[in-house]
Amino acid sequence: MAVAEIIGSAIGAMILIVVAYLLVGNVLTTAEVVSNAQKDLSQLAESRIQTNIEITNVTVSGPAVNLTVKNTGNQAIGDFLHTDVLLYSVGDPTGYHVYIYNKTDTATLGSWTKSILNDYVHPGELDPGESMFVNVYFTGSTPNHYDVGVCTNNGVYASVTA
Repeated sequence: MAVAEIIGSAIGAMILIVVAYLLVGNVLTTAEVVSNAQKDLSQLAESRIQTNIEITNVTVSGPAVNLTVKNTGNQAIGDFLHTDVLLYSVGDPTGYHVYIYNKTDTATLGSWTKSILNDYVHPGELDPGESMFVNVYFTGSTPNHYDVGVCTNNGVYASVTA
């Protein structure tokens, strides 16, 4: 009888140790995940604060709206796949059209392409102080009056009405 109580106590103690180990491990893992999420969020907020763009020149040429986007912030912009260009033609009942980046830089309707002149420091990125020329290949009729906006991957937005 005494042996059964000792074995039961030993099994109960082992179960308590395993449960405590799992509980502490899960608490530490949760703390690490929360800490990494807070760090990522603060880095994104810092990136957003240091990012600023300005649209300086807008023209319509053939099936494209051409604009110049200048990086007036302190953060380089390089994620063009998640950068959108929005175009609204006054009188168009369908509203805003979102154009996505065409990474092959070929003229395709419904997309936009870029070219950055004197891009020596970080090739392919829009560094602070640099300007890029954007060609938006719109669908539909040629807009007379339009609103054009550029939204970067971290949510910084610039627009102009012409």
